[in-house]
Amino acid sequence: MNFSKILRRTCLFAMTMGVTLTIAACGSGGAAFEYLHLPGTEAAEGANMPYSSAIKVTGGTILFLSGTSGAPVPHSHPHDPTEFDHLDFGAPAQAERVMERIKLTVEAAGGDITDVIQVTRFVVDVAANQDAINEVMNRYWGPDHRPATTTVEIVRVAADPRFIFEAEAVAVIPD
Repeated sequence: MNFSKILRRTCLFAMTMGVTLTIAACGSGGAAFEYLHLPGTEAAEGANMPYSSAIKVTGGTILFLSGTSGAPVPHSHPHDPTEFDHLDFGAPAQAERVMERIKLTVEAAGGDITDVIQVTRFVVDVAANQDAINEVMNRYWGPDHRPATTTVEIVRVAADPRFIFEAEAVAVIPD
């Protein structure tokens, strides 16, 4: 199914269900995006959402970040597992390295970690690792920012079977 068909079906579903979007401005005055909340998903209504339903880009420069794991950068290609032997492979330590790399990459482009609007997370054994990863990620985002997020459970991360987490992201850097 192509993207336009998916988009048409999504729009039709939203209209059929009578769903309305409540748009809340994000962050500081110069934000280049807005959070879109479906009814009942607003924090003010008591919803405990670890992510935003959608984010509307209203300006700025879009930055696409490649997937990053807890592997040091640079590292050998093809991968040499001995380069990773010194690392802590626990979920919190890996999430910390991933988030620090995302933060540094966005800052190198002139932005801030809260300019990240979308994250796709690839996690080995979601049941065992997701809570620790969420805790670290939420600390980086702060209490008022939640990117649109998708989590996909995977068998392994390509760099080394000891890694359990990789994330790719999209940021919108205000002009």
